[in-house]
Amino acid sequence: MTNVLVVVHSVTGHTRALADGVIEGARSVEGVSCRLLAAAEVTNDDLLAADAIIVGSPTYFGQMAADVKHMFDASNSIYGRLEGKVGAAFTTVGAAGSGHETTNLSIITAMLVSGMVVPGFASGPTPCFGAFSVGMPTERELRSARHMGERVATLAARLSSA
Repeated sequence: MTNVLVVVHSVTGHTRALADGVIEGARSVEGVSCRLLAAAEVTNDDLLAADAIIVGSPTYFGQMAADVKHMFDASNSIYGRLEGKVGAAFTTVGAAGSGHETTNLSIITAMLVSGMVVPGFASGPTPCFGAFSVGMPTERELRSARHMGERVATLAARLSSA
């Protein structure tokens, strides 16, 4: 069984709605279990138990939310042990041009520093840095989130069986 952990921080419900799309996509892959946790609840044991970690945050000044940053900061005590796990990021933003790409990159940077494998998205409906929505996700944005969840779960399943 491949374990996918979806971590989310959501205040308005927009990021949580996008997370639901990610989860739907991940669960569509045979042999994958998917768990959702709020960023403030995630422990290092949760991170270690996952084969893939997909993190969602609202955009705050072009960066991840403090709860998400705290989760990565707390993972310092397990530094090196996330190496090889698959990671991806998604975000929501209040208005176009408000920094969703840099928010995804801030999450991806933390994953890369941790040794995680982060795929790019060159085809399909997912933007290259990961899914995002402006406000409440539309069906198009949810399709992007499902695509990302499915692709990450498929890659994690391949890597965990290798």
